[in-house]
Amino acid sequence: LPVPVVYNTGGYERAETLRALEGKVDIYLPDLKYIDPKFSERYSAAPDYFEFAAPALKEMHRQVGGVVIGEDGLMKKGMIVRHLILPGRAGESMRILRWIKENLPGAWVSLMAQYLPMGRAAQYPPLDRRITQAEYDIVVNYMVKLGLTDGFMQELSSAEETYIPTFDLSGVAGNAAARGARLSAAGLTEK
Repeated sequence: LPVPVVYNTGGYERAETLRALEGKVDIYLPDLKYIDPKFSERYSAAPDYFEFAAPALKEMHRQVGGVVIGEDGLMKKGMIVRHLILPGRAGESMRILRWIKENLPGAWVSLMAQYLPMGRAAQYPPLDRRITQAEYDIVVNYMVKLGLTDGFMQELSSAEETYIPTFDLSGVAGNAAARGARLSAAGLTEK
């Protein structure tokens, strides 16, 4: 393909599954959400999240290595690990950043700060609030201290409800009329 193949994943998968992708993926874009099983169990019903994510991310890194930027300034190969800072979990974020530094040399980090309490978050304090400036600063400063300065650090101001789409498909070509027209043009019908 004329563009790099990017594999976007939550990171919770089997390393043996990823081995089947060797040579087919140029850039891995996984999340790394938790290290502590009590947090992954409570918030995602996945007490074994890190037990699967750690070898999966190591396998991704084995395949593509550190980030390679082409002469055009675009990423050609490598890995960007996304991590969302959660309220009350700055220590967990710091453990995750340290793990990335120690286990995925040359990988970039995309540190995200856009957490907003939604849905049933009120039932899971401290997920019932946004992250604080102090939590954000602790994690960002630790990331810099570790030397993980390649990649991205999302501004705390990104945690605004104005960034949340309405999810009503208005203005999206995926609405029912447009979908019906595309199917009809292709000689198909929706069941």
